Amino acid sequence: MIAFSQVGRPRWTPRRYDALAEEGFRRNVVAWKCISTVARAASSIPFVLYDESGAELEKHPLLALLQKPNPLQSGSRFLESVFAYYQISGNAYVEAVRPGAGEPPRELYALRPDRMKVVPAEGGVPGAYHYAVGSQAASWPCDPVTGESSILHWKAFHPLDDWYGMAPLEAAMAAIDQHNAAASWNQALLAHAARPSGALVYAPKDGPAQLTDEQFRRLKEELEENYLSSRNAGRPLILEGGLEWKEMGLTPKDMDWLAGKNRAASDIALAFGVPDQLIGIQGAQTYANMAEARLALYEDTVLPLALQLRDEMNRFLSPMFGAGLRLDIDKDEVPALVHRRDALWEKVGGADFLSLNEKRAALGYPPVENGDELQK
Repeated sequence: MIAFSQVGRPRWTPRRYDALAEEGFRRNVVAWKCISTVARAASSIPFVLYDESGAELEKHPLLALLQKPNPLQSGSRFLESVFAYYQISGNAYVEAVRPGAGEPPRELYALRPDRMKVVPAEGGVPGAYHYAVGSQAASWPCDPVTGESSILHWKAFHPLDDWYGMAPLEAAMAAIDQHNAAASWNQALLAHAARPSGALVYAPKDGPAQLTDEQFRRLKEELEENYLSSRNAGRPLILEGGLEWKEMGLTPKDMDWLAGKNRAASDIALAFGVPDQLIGIQGAQTYANMAEARLALYEDTVLPLALQLRDEMNRFLSPMFGAGLRLDIDKDEVPALVHRRDALWEKVGGADFLSLNEKRAALGYPPVENGDELQK
């Protein structure tokens, strides 16, 4: 009786939304941590609103809608789902519910990407968006010239698809498959007494060279009952005459199992733009400390995503509330950027060769009256 395994072709996870969500988000702790970290960080940055003169508006129906987009979600939870959908599928869909034509929306909903289909039309713009849940379906038409619709389709760049975006999760799936396989292998080891499989070699000194059917059945039952599973780990194997145990599996050290798992985890984090230190990879010291790692996360990943969504909202949502309105994100509310902002303020404040309005423009603030003269 001998047990063996052989290496075959790798079977990568299919690039379907359900497979990406199941294998990448639900089953892989590294991908889940990366997506959740980025989505929560980006959704925590508040929006600010400016009118056509550049003055900040403290209260406005658009700000109220973003703070409470629908009866089921707060503003941060709504934005978190939008950012998460974008990272999982490369597409995020937002429905603006308007009580009538030309009226501003009253509610916003983030729709599941796997239920949405883009209906292509001539001219390079979508003809409609079709959403189906079971036997129920809804469609939103698009303007044949401008492409305007009650659906915001925020999509990532895809080199091979004209209508749908490519998700960071898709680029990371090879590493996710490897990481999941390593976790399954470790679980299988624990379930089989925490050691690789081997072989029982039957080599009697005399008599028949093969076990009888009854001997084979009894031996198999005894092994499964008394020596397999984690509850029997460490129990000594008692062999009768003619049986010898031969170890066949490679040890984790021989396979460099832990290092391979960490490399796969690092590749997953790389695809999402999350520093290794923030997801707990052992030995990852790319940055000197956690503060620098968080700063890199915001500057390289979180802020670019938040700025992309800001631009999409200014294209889609702001015009519904009137001309001249402009949304922006409030970087001053990001704790990780406090030290960088303080250094910038100190540098700009000490520049005597700049006027007050030039200093305000450098810091992202609108000009004030009588602020163009140099202060003496």
